[in-house]
This record gives sequence, C-alpha cells and structure tokens, in this order.
Amino acid sequence: MDPLQFLVPLGWLSEVGPMLPYAILVMAVANLATRHIAHRHHVEQGSDGDSVEPYTPHAFTNIGLMLLTFLFVLNAPISGTILAVIVITMLIADLFELEARNVEARNDMPIEAPKSSIAASLLLMVFVAYYSLFFLVSGIWNQFVVA
Repeated sequence: MDPLQFLVPLGWLSEVGPMLPYAILVMAVANLATRHIAHRHHVEQGSDGDSVEPYTPHAFTNIGLMLLTFLFVLNAPISGTILAVIVITMLIADLFELEARNVEARNDMPIEAPKSSIAASLLLMVFVAYYSLFFLVSGIWNQFVVA
C-alpha cells in the first residue's frame, strides 16, 4: 500500500516512475549544455558593459530538473530526496553565480565561469548517471559486494 494513495491520486506516477531517472538524466545533460551556452552569452553581455541577464533555455532546464526531481521524490523517496537536495543546491548556486556575473559586468571585470554551479551540476550528473545507468555496472558491482 502506498502511504500517499489516499492523499493524492498517484496512479499515473506508478506508470511514469520507472522512466523518471532517464528523464532527469536527459535534463541534466541539457542543463550542462545550456550552462555552457549561458556562460558564453554572459561573456558577450559582460563585454558590452551591460548587466548580465538570465539565459532563458538554462532557466527552463533548471525548472524542469526541479519539477522532475520533485516527482522522483514521490516515486523513490530516499534517492529522490538526495537528488532534490543536489538540485536545490545547484539552483541556489546559479542565483549567486548570476549575481556575481552582474557585479563583474558592472565593474568591467572579466567574466569568470560559474564554478560552484558547475560543480553542483557535475555532482548531479554523477548521481543521476549512477542511479539510472546502474544496470551497466551491476554485474561488476555485485562481484565486489559481500552478501
């Protein structure tokens, strides 16, 4: 019995749930790609002396990751919560990095790469890849696990 079955009708989630890790993996790869493009966009904006604005496709992948992760929390509570903490950390790092890029642009400083949000998104990528692609290494992994 699902503890939330009487609170929220989640029958559709049992059908979609096994595909969520793969959707999160695709969204994490898209997030890394848009992060790179957003950095190039910010460097161009900063060289003009303007303030740096958020890059819309990157904001879309951030919101998509957050929504998919919260759905994943309902499907796999422990792994989903770990993933949600990483995604929320990445979003907070993105906000602070955007403000840092604005300060650099206003003071005519060179625009640096968003190091903390890159680290958080790489951590997210490693965790999601491990969780969703575990079947690739399960044979080797099970040889080392002592029962």
